[in-house]
Amino acid sequence: MIKDLWYKNAVIYCLSVGTYMDANGDGIGDFQGLMRRLDYLQGLGVTALWLMPFQTSPGRDDGYDVSDYYGVNPVYGTLGDFVEFTHAASQRGIRVIVDLVVNHTSNEHRWFQEARRKPNSKYRDWYVWSKKRPLRANKGMVFPGVQKSTWSYDGIARQWYFHRFYDFQPDLNTSNPEVQAEILKIMGFWIQLGVSGFRMDALPFVISAKGAEVNKPREHYDMLRSFREFLQWRVGDSIILAEANVVPRTDMNYFGNEGDRMQMMFNFQVNQNLFFALAAADTRPLAKAMIKTKTRPPSSQWGNFLRNHDELDLGRLTDRQRQRVFAAFGPRPEDQLYDRGIRRRLAPMLGGDRRRIELAYSLMFTLPGTPVLRYGDEIGMGDDLKLQERTSCRTPMQWSREPHGGFTKNSKPVVPVIDDGPYGYEHVNAAEQRQVPNSLLNWTERIIRMRKEVPEIGWGEFKILDVGDYAVLAVRYDWRNNAVLIIHNLAAEPREIEFATGLEADDGDILVSLFSGDHSHRLQNGKHRVCLDAYGYRWYRVGGLDYLLKRREF
Repeated sequence: MIKDLWYKNAVIYCLSVGTYMDANGDGIGDFQGLMRRLDYLQGLGVTALWLMPFQTSPGRDDGYDVSDYYGVNPVYGTLGDFVEFTHAASQRGIRVIVDLVVNHTSNEHRWFQEARRKPNSKYRDWYVWSKKRPLRANKGMVFPGVQKSTWSYDGIARQWYFHRFYDFQPDLNTSNPEVQAEILKIMGFWIQLGVSGFRMDALPFVISAKGAEVNKPREHYDMLRSFREFLQWRVGDSIILAEANVVPRTDMNYFGNEGDRMQMMFNFQVNQNLFFALAAADTRPLAKAMIKTKTRPPSSQWGNFLRNHDELDLGRLTDRQRQRVFAAFGPRPEDQLYDRGIRRRLAPMLGGDRRRIELAYSLMFTLPGTPVLRYGDEIGMGDDLKLQERTSCRTPMQWSREPHGGFTKNSKPVVPVIDDGPYGYEHVNAAEQRQVPNSLLNWTERIIRMRKEVPEIGWGEFKILDVGDYAVLAVRYDWRNNAVLIIHNLAAEPREIEFATGLEADDGDILVSLFSGDHSHRLQNGKHRVCLDAYGYRWYRVGGLDYLLKRREF
């Protein structure tokens, strides 16, 4: 039985240990360095950290090619360092969730090495093999243009092996009960070391049937229930945050009709339509995506994000919508990746326009679900398009004006720190922004604090209000006789709107502005009239008479 739905109103912060803070001066971030920055994260208001892969790995795909699920990559520290880190995070009220990459392993993993050398080994059936090159070997590549096939020939095994991703990442045969049992064992191991759950990578592939004879996707959704049951048996409030870029009609297959499968999923449908809304100043597709993904069990939650460690995937948009987003935010070939996404950080995508950056993050923090923030976005970090593929937006955290942004004292950081242009560390860093009251860092801290004061967003039901302007999104949340109203203007010019608050009762006489003293009183016609600046936003508490009296502002 789950004890605590902490994830319903969490503030999740994603980072890579290797590019966050280097304590020992070898040019690579480590757990000792991350521990030094826990007070910074606590001050920012973060309640959960999501760590990208840090297990033992050859590092050919940023750790997503795991060679030992039970160890820490030595460049990041030891298992002891990891336990010290989780303990230190817990002392500050910060939970830890870690990447669980079990769709595939590294080809250097001992399981695969034994599987290819010993046909009678139990590990042979832990992977997916074919004696002949399958007919569909040139279909289903995750990285088209980089991958040429999903099947590769192994000269030692004298068979073809399946890999949904790169050829050095052979897929595990997740239909094998022994593999499923091993996945549970891996989960149990890290739970014992202090983590509160997992972000499960590429989940639709994990639960899919695999093999040369598989022509149509077949998902084994019952596998999700076994993952959930195991975690709750071990630690009742541990969770799985699923990476599943799927269409809305399959959402309940992942959550479970009874809420007995995944606790959280990233809302890719809303994410992609959000960027179209920002590009076109048209909120209608975003509102439609919100409504399509509205249904979910009471104990389940969406994870909302703007940017992450991958490219901005636009594959769910129509061709016309995708081209509109490309034109607005990634018009050059070097901005784009795989003809489906943009490999840029948010700040440069929005031209460094502080108004639009605030608007975008205000939207993310107030969409139905839990916000997931990418490291560095709190200071408006940029990207380095000279780096290959998705590494462009995986550069080290910029802490100060010290060499290499204060990330390391080594002359050769693991990934070059951005050191020139308007997003170089001399212009964009945490230390200087901490000293400026109106900096993006301090604004982010304030909006996180405000998000914690409106639990209606995480717990309540939402309703999209008709304000008569497609460029303006107005969403009302209700929970336990409390309500908030959030309004965003996505247009490049001011907008004046008139609207009803959505209830027949008189609790909407006053809308209390949570960011300023610009409260709104109901007009004689029973509606409110609000003027929004270009890219402006308002957070209101509905019917806030008692709230105003307490603050003596009425």
